[in-house]
Amino acid sequence: MEMIKLKINGFDVEVPKGTTILEASKSVNVHIPTLCHLDLKGFGIVNQVASCRVCVVEVEGRPTLVPSCAEKVTNGMVVTTDSIRAITGRRMAVELLLSNHPKECLTCPKNLDCELQQLAHDLGVREIKWEGEMMNYVKDTSSFSLVKDPNKCVMCRRCETMCNEVQTVNVLSAVNRGFNTFVGPAFNIDMADSSCTFCGQCVAVCPTAALTEVNNTHKVWMDLNNPKKHVVVQVAPAVRVAIGELFGMEPGTISTGQIAAALRRMGFDGIFDTDFGADLTIMEEASELVHRIQHNGTLPMLTSCCPAWVKFFEHQFPDMLDIPSTCRSPQIMLGAIAKTYYAEKKKLDPKNISVVSIMPCLAKKAEAARTELSKDHNNNVDVVITTREFAQMLKEATIDFSTLGEEDFDSILGESTGASVIFGTTGGVIEAAVRTAYEWITGDELKDVEFTQLRGLEGIREATVKVGDLDLNIGIAHGLGNARKLLEDIRAGKSKYHAIEIMACPGGCIGGGGQPYHHGDMDIIRKRQEAIYQEDRNKTKRKSHENTQILKLYEEYLGKPYGDKAHSLLHTHYTAKDKI
Repeated sequence: MEMIKLKINGFDVEVPKGTTILEASKSVNVHIPTLCHLDLKGFGIVNQVASCRVCVVEVEGRPTLVPSCAEKVTNGMVVTTDSIRAITGRRMAVELLLSNHPKECLTCPKNLDCELQQLAHDLGVREIKWEGEMMNYVKDTSSFSLVKDPNKCVMCRRCETMCNEVQTVNVLSAVNRGFNTFVGPAFNIDMADSSCTFCGQCVAVCPTAALTEVNNTHKVWMDLNNPKKHVVVQVAPAVRVAIGELFGMEPGTISTGQIAAALRRMGFDGIFDTDFGADLTIMEEASELVHRIQHNGTLPMLTSCCPAWVKFFEHQFPDMLDIPSTCRSPQIMLGAIAKTYYAEKKKLDPKNISVVSIMPCLAKKAEAARTELSKDHNNNVDVVITTREFAQMLKEATIDFSTLGEEDFDSILGESTGASVIFGTTGGVIEAAVRTAYEWITGDELKDVEFTQLRGLEGIREATVKVGDLDLNIGIAHGLGNARKLLEDIRAGKSKYHAIEIMACPGGCIGGGGQPYHHGDMDIIRKRQEAIYQEDRNKTKRKSHENTQILKLYEEYLGKPYGDKAHSLLHTHYTAKDKI
């Protein structure tokens, strides 16, 4: 490997050829502020549009300042990052951005979590020197999941890189020219009318509030304070290993018991675990997989728990709607059971039950509103909030989350196994399904439940699991760009898999668009994943078909797995959608 020698602020630096000034500076602990730059290490993609000019530095012999995020080092280069000229250039870049930015920081959804705001603070910007014409676009509130405010767009193009290069959804691009340029769908159509999957990864990387989630916290407060409403809540597995980050805890801190305690203090009438819905999903999904294998059904079978992934194949691969599992997601399954079985047990009118979901995902908001997932024109899930929204509600209620003791979820819909917990990470859904399918196919007890060959953070993984006489070939992908590769192989007849798990977000749900911002740091994702597997190991029962409350549900209400009643409540169909 060819090495390059240079000086940065007087330090002798030696780095590989092709390194940028920004990366070289990091190697000697020299900090250069950035805005448009984004290094998505998990996908090998770097956003290097160099549009904001916040990272400019001086290079000896160069007449102008250069953007350190895009400029490659050369032998003998002399770089100064802290000169008056460089600092003034950065400050002017931020001042110009602010001159065309709404002055509503106090009420902005990203207040105190905005990178532009932080830059203005760090660079000592205390006044706007240039006042003039400002962009004035209508805010797009057409979807159930995200809000697009072009007036807050700083043209960093991060969302465009994520949407087009990582997710390959290709909805976002530059619209218009010059002063009137912003990022959005072609012809500035509403997001709800586009092929957007609502995965929320654009929101996760947006440095300002140009893209934010639809805030549903007020709906939850209204329901909790309505004496006519019986409000139940469910919490997804990925939430418990991430929410602590918003209260100063280390990434990967397991907060399951604290979450249950916090929800009880907030006044919910029923506090349930989406893990129960995940165990129920495995009962149906494993049954479906076994049925397809034993009856020469359509293979491979694709898991369908991720609503962003579901919307992706409806738009991008509408000719392959028979391949995904017909199972609804754990969120929707638990909602359906809450408004039927639970309602009967509690002698409640389902119309008076409000089901609230706490999810790591923005797409879950849109999923809850899908008509094919409703019952008698009533949604099975009424309100969805993200991990970030939940943390905000706790702060509003002055609940000191970090000091709460541990409590349990309520019974009936609260028991869960280790198999359900691992739904929160890439590879977890299919591993949980294999744990159950193995025993159902072979009739033997599965003693070693950890299929480590299915684990990891590589974008596409494959493994073969020995299930009796069957070599079960499994494919796994996270990130929709990786999903596209597997789907194109299936379409071309090249697939060798029996089952494929796909998750839209990096790392699966642990990297969801509604989780605490990780800014592309895969170490945070890795720590959350490790915590998910630790939570699995902490469980006394680790196979979904061992969940006694699930077995009781089938005995008392559903009948047999994959039966008629289960199909009517827990399965769905898919709809071909236009690619726009």
